[in-house]
Amino acid sequence: GTIHLFRKSQRSLVGKLTHEFRLVAADRRSWKILLFGAINLICIGFLLMWCSSTNSIALTAYTYLTIFDLFSLVTCLISYWVMMKKPSPVYSYGFERFEVLAVFASTVLAQLGALFILKESAERFLEQPEIHTGRLLVGTFVALFFNLFTMLSIRNKPFAYVSEAASTSWLQEHVADLSRSICGIIPGLSSIFLPRMNPFVLIDIAGALALCITYMLIEINNYFAVDTASAIAIALMTFGTMYPMSVYSGKVLLQTTPPHVIGQLDKLLREVSTLDGVLEVRNEHFWTLGFGTLAGSVHVRIRRDANEQMVLAHVTNRLYTLVSTLTVQIFKDDWIRPTLSSVPIANNILNLSDHHIIPMPSLKAVDNLNPVTSTPAKPSSPPPEFSFNTPGKNVSPVILLNTQTRPYGLGFNHGSAPYSSVLNQGFGIPAMGATQGFRTGFTNVPSRYGTNTRGQPRP
Repeated sequence: GTIHLFRKSQRSLVGKLTHEFRLVAADRRSWKILLFGAINLICIGFLLMWCSSTNSIALTAYTYLTIFDLFSLVTCLISYWVMMKKPSPVYSYGFERFEVLAVFASTVLAQLGALFILKESAERFLEQPEIHTGRLLVGTFVALFFNLFTMLSIRNKPFAYVSEAASTSWLQEHVADLSRSICGIIPGLSSIFLPRMNPFVLIDIAGALALCITYMLIEINNYFAVDTASAIAIALMTFGTMYPMSVYSGKVLLQTTPPHVIGQLDKLLREVSTLDGVLEVRNEHFWTLGFGTLAGSVHVRIRRDANEQMVLAHVTNRLYTLVSTLTVQIFKDDWIRPTLSSVPIANNILNLSDHHIIPMPSLKAVDNLNPVTSTPAKPSSPPPEFSFNTPGKNVSPVILLNTQTRPYGLGFNHGSAPYSSVLNQGFGIPAMGATQGFRTGFTNVPSRYGTNTRGQPRP
């Protein structure tokens, strides 16, 4: 094959991932996350073995929350990697959308796990197996301790932002109602229960409580069906908690405008439209680039005499308070110049006929007009007392003579003959009289013919 001496060797996908992992591992902040990830894998292995020995689907559903913690740790590593990377020609807006994609994938996988638990629980209702409670309670407390310890020890920036920005789940709303009732009795607990509770901590505590109730009912009454009911409850709580986060991160991936900033954007755009020199603001588009990062583009039309750099500085200064990544396109107003003619001019405009014909109104229209008032006259009415025998009435179009030479040296005739000479010669017929010059190449430009008071021809 062809040997390329200076061609760079293409890395495989595994090689690229290894290189980026080494880049992240070089930061000491990621060592803590890697340590928790290793402990998480060990904990997941023990929990899955205990789920198999106890035959409890409720403990399996609770173990899926520990697997979700592993996804959250991976998301935290991606967040550190995004902070290290700089924008490139391929990713001109940076790599912040990788965080959004990681959160969306983690929440969707958690919901898929919940749907799998619901499917298995429906099958168990038909044939309920026996549940062994030997390690059920131990697995519950191990998973609860590790989940809470992971959530409270590591600050996961992407999930912390999504949990606050997304809408509340049904579990949070019910707990909030219960907290208000408790705080009404004991006001001192308002600082703990009234603020919006962390959904991940809430679902960990609720799942552990369901497993404790399952353990007690099975130990007391051998009621094995409660394990399936607890699995359904944990799956529904997982689905209800992850769904608002999936919706929020999905809207960010679809480049939609956040609802809570629409009012502020409208206010800023109105302020921009009132700036000196700005005529119009159009084609505006704003979207969420990443968690807490808003990007946008806008077209601004300005006056022709306005300073582009000054207007650009003012527009950027107004919008930069809310939109961190902004693209502003400035273009000046384009005046529309009027045209002399709405129809194309012929190429042989200078070779027109030498006869200039003055269009006259039709005979029928003239007969029906009152010479004094220019309004239609009744046929039976007598002629008016004062009527002017205006030359040109009831006659054909007039051909005016001109013998003067145009002073421009183009060979065209210019000027007009005296009005009296026209009357003496009689009215000509088109194409039979003398030649008549043109003042212009357009026949619809008015001209004045006749003589002045001194008998000199008018120019």
